[in-house]
Amino acid sequence: MALKDLLVHVDQSEHALQRVRLAADLARRHGSRLTAIYVRELDAAQLHDERVAELGLGSPAAIARTTERIEKSMHDAADRLRAALDAAGRAAALEVEWRGLDGIASILVPQHARFADLCITSQDVPFRPAAIGYTFSEQLLFVTGRPVVFIPRSRSFDTLGRRILVAWNSSRASARAVNDALPLIERAEQVTLLTINSGHFVEHYSSLPPKYIVEHLARHNPRVQGVHLDDVPAHSITDALQNEARRRGADLIVAGAFGHPKLWEKLVGGVTQELLTRADFPLLMSY
Repeated sequence: MALKDLLVHVDQSEHALQRVRLAADLARRHGSRLTAIYVRELDAAQLHDERVAELGLGSPAAIARTTERIEKSMHDAADRLRAALDAAGRAAALEVEWRGLDGIASILVPQHARFADLCITSQDVPFRPAAIGYTFSEQLLFVTGRPVVFIPRSRSFDTLGRRILVAWNSSRASARAVNDALPLIERAEQVTLLTINSGHFVEHYSSLPPKYIVEHLARHNPRVQGVHLDDVPAHSITDALQNEARRRGADLIVAGAFGHPKLWEKLVGGVTQELLTRADFPLLMSY
């Protein structure tokens, strides 16, 4: 399995340029085709301005100026990002494609992501709520059927997927995420497989000990190392993951995602939700 078709979702935020750069570097290392998708929709500030105008708080001329300013901002962002994509393609001899669409990102991006090996997006991109009530990140993760990498806005990264921390709990979701991340794991310079409170899932779910998944991954990459943390409170699991990632100099965390039913999400302590909202490392998740 190889990453031959990457999709990066970009928006009007200043952080979108970092996503283009990281996606292009990943595409270069894997010999992938890179597509950038840009959905022309209002961000939170623009939506606020539009609503104020629609409420009649401004003159017709002021409303027209607001509309013109918003349209110009969206157009300028698209031009800036498309230029960055083209430049990255030339620099790394990549095959690139730009897709500029009108509509709602939470609907359009999952549709396009289904036709890519991996989708890269922002951790907390502005969104319009979907009918089922998920955030943009959850919508993309739970309905796409593809692995998604979420890039945090809180930090800047120079690389993506060179030093990987795998969060393993022996679940179906964990196995799915590891399998989807294998192309990255195979080429990584460093891979750490982290288990937290492993005795719990070995004892209660009759799971095999973590050494078996370490041995499996080592057949794909001999640089895989296993690390075990015990007696970590449920509410501290996300912090423990990130602390270990920080110690290892990781530039990507791989983790499975729990979704339906919501009761199960509560039972496992909401780690999926915490990672989606609080992680300050690039995060690859599968569902």
